[in-house]
Amino acid sequence: MLIRIQIIFLALVLLFGCSENQLPKLYDDATILAFGDSLTMGVGVKSDQSYPSILSELTNLQVINSGISGEVTSEGLIRLQKILETQQPDLIILLEGGNDILRNHSFSEIKNNLARMILLAKKNNIPIILIGVPQKKLFSDVAPFYRELAEEFDLVFDDEIIADLMRDKSMKSDSVHFNQLGYKKLAERVYQLIGANGGL
Repeated sequence: MLIRIQIIFLALVLLFGCSENQLPKLYDDATILAFGDSLTMGVGVKSDQSYPSILSELTNLQVINSGISGEVTSEGLIRLQKILETQQPDLIILLEGGNDILRNHSFSEIKNNLARMILLAKKNNIPIILIGVPQKKLFSDVAPFYRELAEEFDLVFDDEIIADLMRDKSMKSDSVHFNQLGYKKLAERVYQLIGANGGL
């Protein structure tokens, strides 16, 4: 009997632990800031086919496309600080670091810049979804510091979607950017993350 009670208790802990929402509910007037580089900007497709545009359609919320092609994390850190001085989005989707990786910047430097972006958001009580970027290797998985940051700051995190899309030529417009279908898949994944973590 005691064993049965322990099993039921463990099941309840697991059930409620897994259902804990990591994101606040996004209401109709909420604003999402999609922050990053060319993958956020939507290089390779028309502006209305970028992942922030598609995400806006999926969520029926305002999604600001704050992607700058070619940006590295040191530049992104400065830019995000300026944005948060005047704007207060309800959620930030952070997808940056790919250009640093392509330019062989040190992982410690990239991680530090991203950590400072995350701290800026936390200082302003803005939740973040972190999207990991793969290492500069053929068929590579996500660079390890993204997972480290997600664990350190307890973030909603995806470590697969960018790497999966990068490996699939049918999803790409060139060697490092996606086509319409690729950005659609990215937007759908972000939409799933928001919903699964209580945002929708």
